[in-house]
Amino acid sequence: MKVSFEDLKAQFKRVLLKAGFKEDRAELCAQIFAGNSRDGVYSHGLNRFPVFVQMVKDGLIDVHAEPEKVGQNGVTEQWDGHLAPGMYTAAKAMQRAVALAKENGIGCVAVKNTNHWMRAGTYGWQAADAGCIGICATNSIANLPPWGGKEPRLGNNPLVVAIPRKEGHIVLDMAISQFSYGKLQEYELKGKELPVDGGYDGQGQLTKDPTQIRKTERSLPIGFWKGSGLSLVIDVLVSSLSGGKSVAQITEAGNEAGVSQLFLCIDARKLDESISNRIIEYTKSSGVMDDGGEIRYPGESSLATRHRNQKEGIPVNEEIWKQVLDL
Repeated sequence: MKVSFEDLKAQFKRVLLKAGFKEDRAELCAQIFAGNSRDGVYSHGLNRFPVFVQMVKDGLIDVHAEPEKVGQNGVTEQWDGHLAPGMYTAAKAMQRAVALAKENGIGCVAVKNTNHWMRAGTYGWQAADAGCIGICATNSIANLPPWGGKEPRLGNNPLVVAIPRKEGHIVLDMAISQFSYGKLQEYELKGKELPVDGGYDGQGQLTKDPTQIRKTERSLPIGFWKGSGLSLVIDVLVSSLSGGKSVAQITEAGNEAGVSQLFLCIDARKLDESISNRIIEYTKSSGVMDDGGEIRYPGESSLATRHRNQKEGIPVNEEIWKQVLDL
């Protein structure tokens, strides 16, 4: 089943207005949710929307709260998100980081006490569209074991690096696990196995079964010990710069709320795009492993999916779509 971007956004906005969102805030959040599905990140678009609405109902998200600047050190600002909707705060924080970068060459906003921002790459695309290099990261509840450990002690802390480019922005958007939990849900909903091992089952064996991995919360970190180390460093970075909660403190509270985030921008007005183009051209000159295979730069698949879904409609899970229509 497919629906148009406009219909998807309209239903999201209807539900958000019903949940008490103001008009402008409902418009922005609906746009982001619909945009995530349009770009093929269904796990943080339609599929995540009912969970988001439930968090509002549970009081974990304050629909009326406004993020506030609480400190500054040079070109770095510290904000308190006051538990406002995560994508609303993230969009405003990145907008401010862009403004600081345009004024000073570089700008940074570190946010404490905020909420899940849905697709991390949204804010990388936002920075690149504004002509800036964007780097952003967040921590989360503990849902990833450290390398050599059994119990979750690390967050699946996403990292985004976006570089503007006329032919299509380069946007690296990666979770620290081989497959994000949202991606595991996508495979589970489709009844499919993962293409490669993504974590451990109840017996401690590597598995391609997304259901087993979601049960054990033992995802496989990217690069094994390197991913484990990267997750820890991101947690230290976002918590220290914002003065916010660490993964341990978020986990102790029992809900993935009040997380810490970082938005860093570099003015790219003098960026020589020919360098990026040459690097991509050289990378794509490699022979492919499989017949019909293709080498793509980070962000290329998202852009292709965006254009296809805008033309043909956005694929939706019928059961979750019905849940949204019934809200």
